[in-house]
Amino acid sequence: MLSEKKNKGAILIVDDNPTNLEVLSDTLIADGFQVAVALDGETALEQLKYYRADLIILDIMMPGINGFETCKRLQANPLTCDIPVIFATALSDVNYKVTGLSLGAVDYITKPFQCEEVLARIQIHLKLHKMDKVLKKQNLLLKQEILQRQAAEKLLRKLNNELERRVHNRTVKLSEALQKLEQTQVQLVHSEKMSSLGRLVAGIAHEINNPMNFIYANLSYTKEYSQNLLTLLELCQKNLTSLPSEIQHYLKKIDFEYLQEDLPNILTSMEVGAERISQIVLSLRNFSRLDEADKKFVDIHEGIESTLLILQERLKGRADHQEIRVIREYGELLWIECYASHLNQVFMNLLVNAIDALSEQNSQSFLINKIEPATIWIRTEISHQDWVTISISDNGGGIPADVQSKIFDPFFTTKPVGKGTGLGLAISYQIIVEKHQGQLICCSETGKRTEFIIKLPCKIASHQKSQVLELLSASN
Repeated sequence: MLSEKKNKGAILIVDDNPTNLEVLSDTLIADGFQVAVALDGETALEQLKYYRADLIILDIMMPGINGFETCKRLQANPLTCDIPVIFATALSDVNYKVTGLSLGAVDYITKPFQCEEVLARIQIHLKLHKMDKVLKKQNLLLKQEILQRQAAEKLLRKLNNELERRVHNRTVKLSEALQKLEQTQVQLVHSEKMSSLGRLVAGIAHEINNPMNFIYANLSYTKEYSQNLLTLLELCQKNLTSLPSEIQHYLKKIDFEYLQEDLPNILTSMEVGAERISQIVLSLRNFSRLDEADKKFVDIHEGIESTLLILQERLKGRADHQEIRVIREYGELLWIECYASHLNQVFMNLLVNAIDALSEQNSQSFLINKIEPATIWIRTEISHQDWVTISISDNGGGIPADVQSKIFDPFFTTKPVGKGTGLGLAISYQIIVEKHQGQLICCSETGKRTEFIIKLPCKIASHQKSQVLELLSASN
């Protein structure tokens, strides 16, 4: 039954002959198309303001404006210029056909209509039109991703130059004034941050490389398939009334059914790769927030997620160690006022330390790994109207009691030479305690979990305070 047929697309038929309209409409509707009709060019142009047609069948000889003039106006309108137009005419003069094609039409059909021919031409042009739209969209995405990547590379070059300049200035100042501890600490904070970003460059480049490989590897196939489809179209244009052996042979040669099936998959993989690049670049921007030096209202969860995305390569399992699970226990934090870039640096330091501890335990094959998988827990909650608690814990074996009293001291580290500066936790403590007037607490026991608790007295946006009060009352 017709109601059970899948809608293949919307067709607008423009013809002043009711018989022609009836023949084409019945044929197309029976094949599963949605059909609208117009008796002249003016009516068709007006109808297209509210009817979204996927293809137009346009008669040439009509009262009022003829088909050629109607086609000109369709091409001049940005809303209709991309709709494929097929001329329908009883005229056999080659000049009329050439004129129609030069005006932007994609094909023509002659009267009296051959139903099989009409359906075949419509289906081919709808497929080509759909593929053209997908390719244009993909091309636009590629251009956007290239621009974003160029902007990211420019920023990274600027950061590297800035890092070199700061390192040079720091060396000069340390040689002249070793006693200026506060000034030195400020420089170390910036140096540590820039150094962390520098270490991330290699990971980001790796993350970008794989999606881009998807795109580049499949572009050649896309071009090849497109050319095959165009060749098939040319053969169809040469053989209008039947399907000769030449076309049958060519269909078998290119495996047309497989081509139709594989091309969308390739385009999908390219889209996934492009989206992946976008996510990575966006996460880097959210994490760094280099342009936000003052306090701003931000979503803390967004900062945590951006940091996790940047570190995801280290969370993956490899041959020498298992995958590290991340369990999120997020509360309704809403948006709070803080120094976003500095707070993200704290998340980075704490998560990197947790990953290092779990990786070391993986390599040593501790007994706990046989009982419980390597895991990082992240928990957030509003513990008071203007206080937020963030907990990051891991089951990496714990920190000895004699070490816990020193972990926030500058330059103290338990990592091998070359793997740790001893500044990460010291800077994190300074950011939380001095810059945000909060608390950074370490709770650990050898052989068990290690937990770092951040407590921030952060101001919550005024329009959200009622929500906070409801959450607090519900928890009590």
